[in-house]
Amino acid sequence: MPQPLRLLLAILLLLGSAVASLSPVLAAELQPVGISRDDTAIDLLPAVLIQQASGTSFQVSTVPGADGIVRRIEVESASGRADAQWAVFALANNADTQIDRLVVAPHFKLPGSGTVWPDLGSRRIAAITPSEGFALERQESAEADLFLVTLDPGSVVTFVAELSSDRLPEIRLWEPNAYKDTLNAYTLYRGIVLGIAGLLAVFLTILFVVKGSPMFPATAALAWAVLAYICIDFDFWQRLVPMNPGQEANWRAATEVALAFTLIVFLYAYLNLNRWHGALSAFTVLWLAGLVGLGVMVVFDPAFASGFARLSMAATAGIGLILILALAIRRFDRAIMLIPAWLLLGVWLFAGWMTLTGRIDNDIIQPALGGGLVLIVLLFGFIVMQHAFAGGSFASGIISDMERRSLALAGTGDAIWDWDVTRDRIFAASDTGGLSGMPVRAMNGPARDWLPILHPDDRDRFKVTLDTVLEHRRGRIEQDFRVRRTDGHYHWMNLRARPVLGSDGEVVRCVGTLKDVTERKKAEERLLHDALHDQLTGLPNRELFLDRLDSLSSFAAMRPDVRPTVFLIDLDRFKQVNDDFGIATGDTILLTIGRRLKRVLKPQDSLARLSGDQFGLILMSRTDVAEVAQLSESLRTVVRAPIGFTDREIILTASIGLTGWSEGSSAEEVLKEAELAMYQAKRMGGDRVEPFRPAFKTVGSGRLELESDLRRAFARRELSLAFQPIVRIATGEIAGFEALLRWEHPKRGMVSPAEFIPIAETSGLIVQLGQFALDEAVRRLSDWQRLPGRANLTVSVNISSRQLIRQDLVNDVKAVTKRYGLKPQTLKLELTESMVMDNPERSSQLLDKLRELGVGLSLDDFGTGYSSLSYLMRFPFDTLKIDQSFLAPDSQPQRPIIVQSIVSMANELGLSVVAEGVQTQEDVKRLKAMKCEYAQSFMFAPPLAPEEARRLLQERHQTLPKAS
Repeated sequence: MPQPLRLLLAILLLLGSAVASLSPVLAAELQPVGISRDDTAIDLLPAVLIQQASGTSFQVSTVPGADGIVRRIEVESASGRADAQWAVFALANNADTQIDRLVVAPHFKLPGSGTVWPDLGSRRIAAITPSEGFALERQESAEADLFLVTLDPGSVVTFVAELSSDRLPEIRLWEPNAYKDTLNAYTLYRGIVLGIAGLLAVFLTILFVVKGSPMFPATAALAWAVLAYICIDFDFWQRLVPMNPGQEANWRAATEVALAFTLIVFLYAYLNLNRWHGALSAFTVLWLAGLVGLGVMVVFDPAFASGFARLSMAATAGIGLILILALAIRRFDRAIMLIPAWLLLGVWLFAGWMTLTGRIDNDIIQPALGGGLVLIVLLFGFIVMQHAFAGGSFASGIISDMERRSLALAGTGDAIWDWDVTRDRIFAASDTGGLSGMPVRAMNGPARDWLPILHPDDRDRFKVTLDTVLEHRRGRIEQDFRVRRTDGHYHWMNLRARPVLGSDGEVVRCVGTLKDVTERKKAEERLLHDALHDQLTGLPNRELFLDRLDSLSSFAAMRPDVRPTVFLIDLDRFKQVNDDFGIATGDTILLTIGRRLKRVLKPQDSLARLSGDQFGLILMSRTDVAEVAQLSESLRTVVRAPIGFTDREIILTASIGLTGWSEGSSAEEVLKEAELAMYQAKRMGGDRVEPFRPAFKTVGSGRLELESDLRRAFARRELSLAFQPIVRIATGEIAGFEALLRWEHPKRGMVSPAEFIPIAETSGLIVQLGQFALDEAVRRLSDWQRLPGRANLTVSVNISSRQLIRQDLVNDVKAVTKRYGLKPQTLKLELTESMVMDNPERSSQLLDKLRELGVGLSLDDFGTGYSSLSYLMRFPFDTLKIDQSFLAPDSQPQRPIIVQSIVSMANELGLSVVAEGVQTQEDVKRLKAMKCEYAQSFMFAPPLAPEEARRLLQERHQTLPKAS
């Protein structure tokens, strides 16, 4: 052989070896899949070898044929791609007849397609070339790549398939009729599901047009998105809209993004989250904007858009479940109704995740998930319809503007008022009884017919109002006037109307509403009267009195001949009347004196009640000095006249101060001058009339000074409490204390409570004093109860009449015991009989509330007032305090018998008894024999400072004197 020929042969051998090394698929690696006539479907995927080519052609060694020969074939790429992937498999016909089979590679397979960056489907096989014969013929199908294979008896054929995508999720060999039957088996199911989804979407859209509720468009949009998804998943959309190869992934991703978007919109609209949740609304808008961006990404990267849409649906389900449960706990009916369907959505998403990850892989799961999605939306539709139609025909439907106005007018209960100006006819009617009892016949007719039924004071105003509207052709009518009813009584009516202009610019009618506002007017009059008048006597109060003085000052400045005289009348020792006879009797006396004073005055004079027992008088009817002096004596005589009370008479006196009007004086200055004159009359013994003198200003008023100093005493911390021990008679041990107010004046020294307590009551400071005493007493007691053996120590605090009538007493007690952690039963509130009897009903209610708190109630000075057993049993007292007058040395002989009766009665009623004013050991022995439990007096201990009381409690073994 020539040398060049040898060299050429060597090169060819080397090239053959190189080509052989480039083909990694060997015949020994392939195992042919045997086929018989009875096989209907064979999974070829386990027998397929996939190889990446490095050129436009692919060489492979075949499986040994029936003759045992291994051949090598080369296949050219039909797409011309240099990086195409090739799938190689072999089939062997074990039958003795020819067999026809279909190679089926579905374009999309849901199981195992992945959650993020999923496989959304594409054409899988471009062409299949057998080792014998021509390339396989492709069959028409929109769902899969189909190739018809014909195998001769006993043949073994190797097939090389060029792949169109990077993945081959499934490839099967089907008997043609069996494959056709399998497709037809799901046709009916798919048709039913598509029909239900389509009908549901159309039905919800129609309901939105009819009903107008925002829930319907949101649910309808979700239904249309589900219908689109089902059409793509069931290969129905491809038959309606021609697609180019590879577009299926874009459509599938678009429907999944639409599902995620409409699911959020449905949840937001159904739960009405835009009403109160501003932050949640903003977050929802951002979320939806992100999904819109995913919709744009569908064109460029459908796998990316689909993956994040699936994650969005999972997040919506989780966050939605939290919102639904939170709102359901608050009894939001929409959330409660949605719970079952939303839980079903969660189950559907979980099954979808199991399918996408390949944990569930069968032919039924994909159509089952489609049907389940339609079922969920169907449940959503039922829930929305049930909620929307539950509220009646006008719940959320569209109503006309005329209907809306009619409903609003019917809801107000007002009557219609319509004045046809052209015909001069007024129409007034009501379907709600707004004109009940009114002369409707007289109210319907010409405008002049209204004048006889209007109050005379309102007629001119009514005419002027209507004429003004007609003249100016604009404005509104809003007027209150009185109309005489058929029973003759006048009722206040409120008219609100506006003019309606014609084409010529003139008023053609006035239309509005008419409403009975009598109750409102009465309430306003009562409030105004109560604000300016004393509730007991009906006389003007201090505010109205000062207002009249201000008016007189302006009037007197213009009229030199007008010089009124101002009187200030203060009853002497009126507090003693309250203490002896009770506040109710005191109020009756004040009412009697007020009527007497008013009878001696003339209409141009003004009488007012300024405070508890003070009256003010502006004298206008008399300006002569002698006449004024005569009236002053008449006033003093009127007050001194006896007042009959049961079988006895009560005689009171008054200290009267008066002052004339000087030019340039203000109301406050004039009243202060009269007050200074009144205090001068009191200092001179009372029951006298004292005119004002300028010297009174330099002397000053002790009462005014004390009142001013008392107001400053709180800030200066001049007030304190003294604590007098309450002793258990049997052992001499301290059972508790009574808290007593003390005032250490920086100049006057110790001021007696008998001096500053009346000032506090008349000036209104008594409430502030009572709150101070309550807080300080409880604070000290909470500290003392921490001492060994003193846990049950009690403290008694006196309550004033002003505190008793206040609404806040119960809250004050509750707050102070809570603040210092005090057991309520160790706090006792002391009240006098006269205080309780002033308003028995009110007192009973308040005392019951205090007893409910556990606070002790003590009836002070028992025996000096009513001492009514019926009232004693009615009120929830637990302690009686016997007044010290019953134990005085000069007391009458029958008083010990009364004390015995009181103690026995208290023991029978289960009440504790505290005796005040014990002075001797004989008194102690007598009280002990009577089974009186406690005593309190200077004999045991005087009132002690807080530090002294604490020191006394710390001395455990030291006890106070006790009965031998």
